[in-house]
Amino acid sequence: MQAKDSNPPDGGYGWVVVVSAFMVMGLTAAVLKTFGLFFVEIQQHFDELASTTSWITSVTIAIFHLGAPVASSLCVRYTHRAVVITGGLLAFSGMALGFLGLSMVWMYATTGFLQGLGISFSWTPAISIVSHYFSKKRALANAIASAGECAFAFTFGPFFQWLISQYGWKGALLIIGGIQLNICVCGVLMRPLASTCLLEASHSETETPPGNGASKIDKEDKSAITHTTFNWMLVRQPEFVLYAIFGILAAMSFFVPPLFLVPLSYSLGIDESWTASLLSILAIVDFAGRLLCGWYANLHITKTVHLLTMTITLISTSLMLLPLANNYLSLAIFTGFYGFFFGTTVAVHITVLADVVGMPDFDSALGLFMLIRSTGGFVGPPLAGLIVDMAGDYRAGFYMAGATLVLSAGFLVTLDQLQQRKERGNQTNTKPEKSTLPYPSLHLLKVQ
Repeated sequence: MQAKDSNPPDGGYGWVVVVSAFMVMGLTAAVLKTFGLFFVEIQQHFDELASTTSWITSVTIAIFHLGAPVASSLCVRYTHRAVVITGGLLAFSGMALGFLGLSMVWMYATTGFLQGLGISFSWTPAISIVSHYFSKKRALANAIASAGECAFAFTFGPFFQWLISQYGWKGALLIIGGIQLNICVCGVLMRPLASTCLLEASHSETETPPGNGASKIDKEDKSAITHTTFNWMLVRQPEFVLYAIFGILAAMSFFVPPLFLVPLSYSLGIDESWTASLLSILAIVDFAGRLLCGWYANLHITKTVHLLTMTITLISTSLMLLPLANNYLSLAIFTGFYGFFFGTTVAVHITVLADVVGMPDFDSALGLFMLIRSTGGFVGPPLAGLIVDMAGDYRAGFYMAGATLVLSAGFLVTLDQLQQRKERGNQTNTKPEKSTLPYPSLHLLKVQ
């Protein structure tokens, strides 16, 4: 299929792509976040232990991250549109087959593996294509797209609960799978955008005469091939490695607060009804943080990596202060601060990745970053749980998360220093050489 444009339009049809990505975020990440509502129903149906049942969600999360490089390579080989449509079909298949509920192993394979693969094949290219469509407004576009996760998660909670009460957990799975088929519709709307380097290569082949221009054709062809294959060599780039380490440490922290927020509130003697409202507060301020930070980043007042460093520092500060809460009001305030700054971080961290590696390698970088970052998500919660068990206090988990984020900010500072050093080096190398001839007239004679 021929692409429609060669340069990021920074608007126009790009906003259709943003709305489609907004929907995909809601139909994938938000479904994953609210799937815990099925936990007790599935556990009671199969009469299994909680640890056995929890493997459904664990498999989904694992496949979601492990499938990201595969999804990115398929985007490079084919189109984002094709991969998103495939992801929608896989997500639907996982839920529809899970409706049969044959056994726990069956649930691992369907609502675990197939659903996780569908989420990975939908989420990864949806985020990626938004960055391809925008350059100057990339931060704002990414923020709006990612906000779909918060908006849908806020409404899916009560909606899924109602579906379970009306149709049972099996019927609810089938209906949710049908809703996820809308991912395919969103994928159809994600029109491919041509790569400039590919167009330049094709023009070189048709316009460059034979002879001395042959080497130029080969060079352009190599450039095109480089940008249309998955680049595993990014792991050798210091900038990408530094950002990937930041991602690991950040992921170790981000999964901890939602895990221990409810137990901490119970330990403070807060009523269950009030505790549930903390999760709503978290979703609302997260949504606001993403949009506000995306708007601010779009003004280009602050360098995106500086903005990300600032938001990470503010998150770590809020996590260090959160354990000081001793009643519902103070806990709600600190939770609000955490949720808001978490939203600001999510709004810009993909934009920073695009700035670090450049758009030709962005698809490859996104898949690798998701894969590497997943290790932090797997290690973080068990490590925090171990620290909580040793300390005998849920507050210890928040201190661990805050300290890990402070460490991650150090890698962002190092990354920024490395980028600035390279920029100064490039500016020095591109300065025009001064003429060594003593008189301007002699210089003119030499030129002629």
